[in-house]
Amino acid sequence: MASMSRRLTLTGLALVAAGGAFWMMRRQSGKAEAEALYAAPLPAPKGALRVYHLGHSLVGRDMPAMLAQLAGAGHNYDSQLGWGTLLKEHWEPDLPINGFDQENAHPRFRPATEAITSGTYDAVVLTEMVELRDAIKYHDSARYLGEWAKLAHAANPSARIYLYETWHHINDPEGWQNRIRDDLDALWRERVVYPALAQSGAPIHLIPAGQVMAAFVRAVETRGGVEGINGVDDLFAISDDGSRDTIHVNDLGAYLVALTHYAVLYHRDPSGLPYRLQRADGSTADAPNAEAAALMQQVVWDVVRSMPDSGVAG
Repeated sequence: MASMSRRLTLTGLALVAAGGAFWMMRRQSGKAEAEALYAAPLPAPKGALRVYHLGHSLVGRDMPAMLAQLAGAGHNYDSQLGWGTLLKEHWEPDLPINGFDQENAHPRFRPATEAITSGTYDAVVLTEMVELRDAIKYHDSARYLGEWAKLAHAANPSARIYLYETWHHINDPEGWQNRIRDDLDALWRERVVYPALAQSGAPIHLIPAGQVMAAFVRAVETRGGVEGINGVDDLFAISDDGSRDTIHVNDLGAYLVALTHYAVLYHRDPSGLPYRLQRADGSTADAPNAEAAALMQQVVWDVVRSMPDSGVAG
């Protein structure tokens, strides 16, 4: 019996080792595929785009509306949103999406599966829940990114597929800047994008909004502030109780994220774009001043061009 038990234990260890080796092979394969994919930039689009946004409140209604204003005539978009919604929850029909009715009560809503399988979008922007560590550990982020990417690619092989890199709570105990810096490779790329590439075979690029926000805050702090913006808090909303919202951006933050989407999707330097825009409901958004807007635009273009996985030529 002892001999049999030991044989079973050794067999189990061998299976674990084989599983670990298989996982490492998948990660390495995904990284190799990523390096090959990102070795050459995507060609710049020739005209206006039709974009689909799938995600949650860090997409929101106002940021896509600002992007449409920046892009100009012909740009069109639809979305499906929720509250803190996982890619898994958008994918699995039996899982509830918190805040679905509230977040999608607007003319730009289109059900995700219907929209993506229509093949009518030039770009599909996918967004994962934060805390990203929990999404990876408990909710198969890489798998569901791969499923959505595969679905979009099958419906329209010329559609561009993006993962929108978001950010962390500004009061993160490990430090907001530290998390954004460290998680880009350790989580976003190696635990989400690379395995999804290996699984799906569909090209996936990155919209580095978290990197842009961190770089902009560093630039502001280096300058000692620009009018109206002195640090990271000034990009985030005020909650109903008067406290600082630690995850949701205000109009200034939404404008910075919209600029990032614009630069990645259109391969265009955002310098000189308008900065007095409207929210999705038609009301006037709070605007940065000219100096802050120019710095935002410069930082966006510098960051986007520095990252091959954005697809934009450096």
